[in-house]
Amino acid sequence: MTFNPVLIWFLAGLALVLFEFMVPGVILVFFGLGSWVTALTTWAGLTGDWTTQLLTFSVSSVLMLVFLRRWFRARFFGHLTANQDPNEDLDEFRGKVVTVTEAIDPTTGGRVEFKGADWSARCATPLAAGARAVIESVDGITLVVRPE
Repeated sequence: MTFNPVLIWFLAGLALVLFEFMVPGVILVFFGLGSWVTALTTWAGLTGDWTTQLLTFSVSSVLMLVFLRRWFRARFFGHLTANQDPNEDLDEFRGKVVTVTEAIDPTTGGRVEFKGADWSARCATPLAAGARAVIESVDGITLVVRPE
């Protein structure tokens, strides 16, 4: 029985892309894409034997890994640059206005709405439900606010 190399490369690529969802790091997807490049070049008749197919797979996978990994990570993890500190992403909250949905007590905290989501919040001064506040910082999943 003869196996179709185009099908083998395509299925290997599919498996690698799916494994990316189970293994963190944004690496396996590039080997999956390299498999698909090899399947395409084999289908087009550009890579006939296993040696050129393996070379195409290796070179395309490594090139995509080196040149596209930062871009992929930025899109999947929300960072604008590859060297950005994940804590800096939280700075986008600072200075934004929120609405208090559950009265905030300085000792027990309360709840606010920000970007359509309900957040726990705390404030040094009491705030009534319906009041508006400004985000000063983020502490874990709690917004630290001040009266507007």
